[in-house]
Amino acid sequence: MNPVKVLIVDDSALMRSLIGKIIETSEDLSVADKAMNGRFALQKLSRAEPDVIVLDIEMPEMNGIEFLRERKKLALDIPVVVLSSIAREGARVTMECLELGASDFVTKPSGSDSADLHTVARQLVELLTGFGRQYQRDKKTGRAKKIPRDKLAAYGADYLPASPRRESDRETISPETLATFQRERTTIVDRNAREIRKPVAVAEKPKPERSPGKIEIIAIGISTGGPSALRDIFSRIDPDLPQPIVVVQHMPAGFTEEFANSLDRICPLEVKEAADGDLVKPGRILIAPGNRHLEVIRKPLATIARITDEPPQNGHRPSVDVLFESVAREFTNRALGIIMTGMGRDGAVKIRELYKQGSRTIGQDEATSVVYGMPKVAWELGGIMEQVALGDMAAAINKYAFEFRP
Repeated sequence: MNPVKVLIVDDSALMRSLIGKIIETSEDLSVADKAMNGRFALQKLSRAEPDVIVLDIEMPEMNGIEFLRERKKLALDIPVVVLSSIAREGARVTMECLELGASDFVTKPSGSDSADLHTVARQLVELLTGFGRQYQRDKKTGRAKKIPRDKLAAYGADYLPASPRRESDRETISPETLATFQRERTTIVDRNAREIRKPVAVAEKPKPERSPGKIEIIAIGISTGGPSALRDIFSRIDPDLPQPIVVVQHMPAGFTEEFANSLDRICPLEVKEAADGDLVKPGRILIAPGNRHLEVIRKPLATIARITDEPPQNGHRPSVDVLFESVAREFTNRALGIIMTGMGRDGAVKIRELYKQGSRTIGQDEATSVVYGMPKVAWELGGIMEQVALGDMAAAINKYAFEFRP
């Protein structure tokens, strides 16, 4: 398959260059073009034909929010990954971007030599590859919308020359950072090669220790592609759902409260960031706070949320495995566990434990997963009863919830 073509939109020459270098670490990605604001991006769409757009929020003339509004007006469905600041105001605006149709976001590195550059690079490559490949598949099958070239012509697309590679952009990045990107490229290429060579072996399903009981709680674990997927599901969840829902979405600290608030605006159930001691009750969805684990604890009179700062599991805090382990311990065969799109294996081992305890389990299917990692490993470990497409997930949750209500 051809490399995913990325359009970089940022008013900072340094950031455009940094993002370009990150993209070059992956053989699956290529830079289609660069633009210094939303208006220039619209001008370049017809010629660049990107598979995915990486978008800054704060830019002159046309910022990220205004670009997303124009994208919506033009009925464009090219996926957009937002570059966000970690400030509180940045979190609020980032959630507004998701409400306007952005697919996901990544926090912007604070500088060319930032300590978190490695993490941001891996996350960005993962997001751009996942959403870009999905869009390529949609184009191939005819599900993607055609680029409205006639409407884009109004932005001057036919008259804008191709962007030259700027020497000044390259000079802003230190030799140490360039060396970092070269090492990152080697790591990604080597990892991809190992994954291609690795044979797929589906483990034998564990024998459940007891028959499935009534469903008293629903637990969801999700990562890459999660923000837009959860918006899709929770906007269509039944308002009378008889079970509480607890969710781990891999997300940085400072964003989950605004994320929960944004979901609450579109969901018929209450959605909130979990706090220690919160009641886990029907009519409520609790989202794990960023950089903290979420567990559930059954008390004599109620089930409550427990928030901890225990070390990361599988490289994540919050961790899906931590949540699923607590649900298996407290509810044994009376839960519904769901593992969805995301890279890696977080949640795969403990959803198998849920299945072993007798609970029902669902995994998102490969076709609709932005990254078929977590649900793939869970399926291969034998912990999944049924694979469900994203478009059918809300209906599946509603069906299980009412058919096996307490």
